Amino acid sequence: MSEQNNKSLENRVILVTGGGYGIGREAALTYARAGATVLLLGRTEEALNDTYDLIEAEGLAQPAVLPFDLERDDESLYIELAQIISNNFGHLDGALLNASVLGQRTMLENYHWDTWQKVIQINVNAQFLLTKHLIPLLRDAPADASLIYTTSSVGREGRAYWGAYSVSKFATEGLMQVTAQELENTSKIRVNCINPGATRTAMRAAAYPAENPATVPPASEIMPVYLHLMSPESVGTHGQSIDAQAK
Repeated sequence: MSEQNNKSLENRVILVTGGGYGIGREAALTYARAGATVLLLGRTEEALNDTYDLIEAEGLAQPAVLPFDLERDDESLYIELAQIISNNFGHLDGALLNASVLGQRTMLENYHWDTWQKVIQINVNAQFLLTKHLIPLLRDAPADASLIYTTSSVGREGRAYWGAYSVSKFATEGLMQVTAQELENTSKIRVNCINPGATRTAMRAAAYPAENPATVPPASEIMPVYLHLMSPESVGTHGQSIDAQAK
């Protein structure tokens, strides 16, 4: 990746799910600094407002806050969300589907059914519904558009005790591949996955409670790949699952 112009997303409208915390917040700031109008989607409005304030404090393009609970399984809510975006912004130039939940770290025989359902709803079903209803907005982008899913190493090779989270990330890889193939040669939308790797977030702390956070890189250090895949520089990169950190 070459060094990018710091305004590589000028005049673009980018949706970030999970924009209130961790990687989502850092990505939203990164995209705003590159010139984008960022739409912050998440369940906790207070956290989204905090991200909003950080963007505003830097004098960047005014973001928008979209409180939305991905645990909801009513498709009409996703249709309404897409209509709100269309009415206010006309189209999307990019979407980072970053929000997900960890669930339990335990053996499958001990896994709670209600927790399994919640993880699959947020990490899989909601991603499908977002994909389905955001694609028309991405098709309307005046130039190229980018759709980015968030994967994990446990979505490429199953790992004991990762339960629904691991299964959901296998599904994310599959959803990305299917979407990429369907949109290839039929649109200007490129579709890829990012595996952030070990990153200093609340989810990482929950998954590895004994780990010293100081040994894990902050989200700001993995942003180059997030900016690259969202910017026009990545046109031609399609259907790929990319690691944000070198192995």
